[in-house]
Amino acid sequence: MAMTGVLRPGHISLRVLDLEEGINFYKNTLGLVETGRDGQGRVYFKAWDEREHNSVLIREAESAGVDFFAFKVADKATLDKLDADLQAFGLKTERIPAGEMLETGERVRFEVPSGHLIELYAEKTDIGNGQSYVNPDPWIPDAERGIAPSRMDHCLLYGPDIEKVQEIFEKVLGFYLVEHVVMEDGKTDLAIWLSCSTKAHGIAFVRHPEPGKLHHISFKLDSWEKVLRAADIMSMNRISIDIGPTRHGVTRGTTIYAFDPSGNRFETFCGGYDTYPDYKTITWTWDEVGAGIFYHDRKLNERFLSVVS
Repeated sequence: MAMTGVLRPGHISLRVLDLEEGINFYKNTLGLVETGRDGQGRVYFKAWDEREHNSVLIREAESAGVDFFAFKVADKATLDKLDADLQAFGLKTERIPAGEMLETGERVRFEVPSGHLIELYAEKTDIGNGQSYVNPDPWIPDAERGIAPSRMDHCLLYGPDIEKVQEIFEKVLGFYLVEHVVMEDGKTDLAIWLSCSTKAHGIAFVRHPEPGKLHHISFKLDSWEKVLRAADIMSMNRISIDIGPTRHGVTRGTTIYAFDPSGNRFETFCGGYDTYPDYKTITWTWDEVGAGIFYHDRKLNERFLSVVS
């Protein structure tokens, strides 16, 4: 698959209720690498195996949740083209100058009908992952502080009008629908999983009356054993676990969900499958939605459905 447009998820900005508490959690319990702080009070992190300067930002606020979620695009020409395409589709875009975020180039920001701010960018400083670009070792001995995910992988967002969101992601940004859950009427989607690459999803949306809500931000681990290790670390640190360890029917990933100290849900997962744009979309019907979300229990956790930030 030639990747010439939107490449992958790039960064997320989260609101936390207590900045120092948030720094301690994301740095020491989750095990991200702190890469900088700016004059706006934002603290920057990346996962150990990521090469760009940042993938997670946190800032202190009166309410938890997500400020924006961003995708990396192939180059500056692609950024300009997608900006024009979004405007032609009827969306208002905003150009955010290079340097507004540390080590990050110009960004294009727009709001989708679910009430979420999405960003695109083409340039961000490569600070490496601690390994040489010539004859590297396969892993870094001191990388596993805390849970130590290898990357920020995707997010699940809650809001209205997800069919309109899907249209923007497919027609303008070049994503494709990998899986969806259909409601009782057999026609209306409850949830959609979208990809711009060969992984099962880069972003997902669930239909919800309140706009702009975060269900979870997800971090990738390399094995089921590391998901279990993550559960141990969460328990050791008295982190509030939502559900798991278990497996999804949707995307097949093995997973555990928990909450940061501010109430933002996060996921640590591994597995899933490779997919391609020519594959048929997988459909989950309402009568099997429990197995689609939690394959082992085959039933839904009410808190998992209703608690968002």
